[in-house]
Amino acid sequence: MIRRVKYSEIDFVKYTECIETSVQRNWYTQKDILDQLSGNWHILVYGNYEAVMPVHMYRKLGINFVHMPLFCQQFGVFSKTDNPQINDQFLYFLKKNYAVFFYLFNQDNNFSVELEKRKNYVISTCDYTVLKKKYFKGRKSAVKSSQHLVYKEIELDDQSLLFFKNNFKGLEKQSDWDKLKAYLSFLSKTKSLQLCGAFFNDSLINLAVLIVDKHQLLLLSLINDENYKAENGASFLIDRILNLYIHEKSFNFMGSNIRGIEIFFKSFGAELREYYFLENKFLKRFS
Repeated sequence: MIRRVKYSEIDFVKYTECIETSVQRNWYTQKDILDQLSGNWHILVYGNYEAVMPVHMYRKLGINFVHMPLFCQQFGVFSKTDNPQINDQFLYFLKKNYAVFFYLFNQDNNFSVELEKRKNYVISTCDYTVLKKKYFKGRKSAVKSSQHLVYKEIELDDQSLLFFKNNFKGLEKQSDWDKLKAYLSFLSKTKSLQLCGAFFNDSLINLAVLIVDKHQLLLLSLINDENYKAENGASFLIDRILNLYIHEKSFNFMGSNIRGIEIFFKSFGAELREYYFLENKFLKRFS
């Protein structure tokens, strides 16, 4: 049976154990991360924490909606074995008891009913020389033409934040930019942030923002100065990161349903990992 557990009543020892030993384990469901990005979350629980599902609440027009926190890609059900029948119970409970604005399950959740899907791309840990043979022909050419650039791992400081603000797209609200800065600061303090830059004539022209997890690197953002698009800095950066780290950590591109970005991810030999989601399209039109 599924039950709702308020934040103040969560057994975080059992919750953390369930998350850490689950086959679906991901970055976003850790308590500290949810506290940072949500601030208003609770969980649904099956049995004695045999399976758990984090839920973020968002208040709009005086109504509480289930939503995804900014910068979170996947939530869903977490358990030692993914069980579609148990997942169905979570899904039914969610739809019956909440106004769902937007909720993303994870790539390892399966259901007996068909849901809409989103796309993600992942490169598993492997030998870089083997991986490079899987690059698309055009990507190999772009990487080859960008070898005049210089790769540096840099700190989060006023200069890198200025590059963020001048070139980051998609954060129209000042409050969203403030949340991003706070999140970056949090990641930096917890030693979970890695900033990888491509430099041209000593100028930063591309920046890969990575979240460093135990077994994977997650691409939070790839920021480009459009004035230097011809230098192929984005291809240079991803290739260099894979060269340095893919033998020890998998690489999660964090998904995109924009065709051009999707092809860019695939061109590095990444594999498709689809995940299900719920969305109220009527509410979205008025958000």
